[in-house]
Amino acid sequence: MLAALLWPGTALATNTRVGISNYEWTIKEVHINLDEKVTWEWLGPDLMHSVTGVSPNAVQWDSDPGDSVPMHQPGDEYTIQFTEPGEYLFQCKLHSFVRGKVIVSDVPGDPNSNPGPKLPLRIDLTPPTLGDVSLRNTKLTGTKGVQTEASISEAGSLEVEYYRINSKGRRVYNGYQERSTYIGFNRFLLGARSKHFKARPGRYVAVLRATDEANNTSKPVTKSFEILGPPPPKTRKAGQKL
Repeated sequence: MLAALLWPGTALATNTRVGISNYEWTIKEVHINLDEKVTWEWLGPDLMHSVTGVSPNAVQWDSDPGDSVPMHQPGDEYTIQFTEPGEYLFQCKLHSFVRGKVIVSDVPGDPNSNPGPKLPLRIDLTPPTLGDVSLRNTKLTGTKGVQTEASISEAGSLEVEYYRINSKGRRVYNGYQERSTYIGFNRFLLGARSKHFKARPGRYVAVLRATDEANNTSKPVTKSFEILGPPPPKTRKAGQKL
C-alpha cells in the first residue's frame, strides 16, 4: 500500500506548465497521468522555438505547423492533452537541443487539476529612463554641435531625430544620429554634422530616445536649438583701406 502511494505518476502527477527559456525546457522530463495536460510557455529572452513532436506517437503535434522559422511573443502558450500512456519526445525545429520528453502513466489523471500560476517571464520589458538632458548652449555656430549631457538608466543606444523648423513654423524631418550609451551621465555632441545630419543654419528640434539592450525604448525628450549662419562679410567704407 505504501509503495503504491509513493509510486511516481500517482499523487505527484498533475497538469503541468513547462517554460522554454535560455534554450532549454525548465522541466526536461515531464511526468503526468492519463488525460492530463502539459502547457509550454515561451518565457524569453529567446523566443524562436517550437514544440514539435519527433517520436512516432507525437508527430501529430506541432506548436508552429507550416512555419519553419517559429517566432513567439513572451507569454505565448501551447497545450497538449495526452490520452494515451507512453513516452513522447519533442524538440524545437530550429534548435534540436531544445528538447524534452513527456511520460504519461496509465493511471487515470485529473484533466481539470490546477497546473499552477503562469511562469514568470525572463525578458526585460521595462523601458529605460532618459532624463536631465542639458545643452551647454542653444545657439550654435559652425557644425561641431554643442556639448550635451543626459542621464540614462540602462546601457544601450541613444537615437536623436532632427527636425528643422520651416518658415511656417512646421517641423520638417532633417536627419538622425545614433550612439552607444552606458548607465549614468552620458556626454555627447548634439547637432554636430554627420553622415545623416548636415547641420545647416536654421532652427531645430531634436527628439532623443534611449533604447536598452532588450530593445525597450524610453519616453522621448525634446530639445530646441538654433544653428546660426556665418556672420555677414565686412563692408569697406568709402576711403577705408583694407
